[in-house]
Amino acid sequence: MRLLRILIILLLLAGVGLWLTRPKTEDPDLVAAMQGDATRGERIFYAGGCASCHAPEGATGEAKLTLAGGMGFPSDFGTFYAPNISSDPDQGIGDWSALDLVNAMKHGTSPAGSHYYPAFPYASYSKAEVQDIVDLSAFLATLPADPTPSKPHDVGFPFNIRASLGGWKMLFLNDKWVMENPKNPEVERGRYLVEALGHCGECHTPRNILGGMKTAEWLSGAPNPSGKGRTPGITPAQLDWSSEDIAEYLSSGFTPEFDSAGGHMAAVVENTAKLSDADRQAIGAYIKALP
Repeated sequence: MRLLRILIILLLLAGVGLWLTRPKTEDPDLVAAMQGDATRGERIFYAGGCASCHAPEGATGEAKLTLAGGMGFPSDFGTFYAPNISSDPDQGIGDWSALDLVNAMKHGTSPAGSHYYPAFPYASYSKAEVQDIVDLSAFLATLPADPTPSKPHDVGFPFNIRASLGGWKMLFLNDKWVMENPKNPEVERGRYLVEALGHCGECHTPRNILGGMKTAEWLSGAPNPSGKGRTPGITPAQLDWSSEDIAEYLSSGFTPEFDSAGGHMAAVVENTAKLSDADRQAIGAYIKALP
């Protein structure tokens, strides 16, 4: 009898845990009331750097808009592969609604109601405006379809248990800003571009043993997940550039010393070069305003 009571208690605790860590979703009525604008969505697309991860490896020019995925991202937990997010209805996300994309980006929840791995940077996108994601959905629907199946992630036990990601989300998924009180509207705009859409912290901020970003060391640099080299810190103490220097780098790829962006940062600059001068200047102002 005592063993039965213990078993019942354990089952109840497990049930409560699963309920508390269940995949979350956005209010469908909120999203349904919004109209997507593909022109605005194109700006969100480049601010978010979607093609940098989801374009086929080696793609150039217009081919980068065919978002067939396949790029690998090694980590301490396994290797994750960017999925096909083209407009193909079977292998891509062509049959997704705007609500599906909002749930994926803000909550890390799939249309089927399961958790996405945080290699998809929803820990940053959680701060994005819902309207921006609805606009992005409208733009993605205009891009080419590709029938290439998504490559399965190479993740072993116990990290392949997606239910456990609910606990990870309880610890690290929220919509709190790292910079709490931006000093002016320009810095506030830069905060949105850096902390949310641009998800710069995902590479430039070190992580703890569970893979959560150490926000106390925000943008201070981090080991490259591949084990080769290091992503540099870009705080004012580590980057002796003016806000104008930063804006120019994000436009042309050239540093004040006339060096040029390389590696993954070259792909980032391809995206930021398509932003407005005001947005690039806002990013520079935000970085210079960091403590």
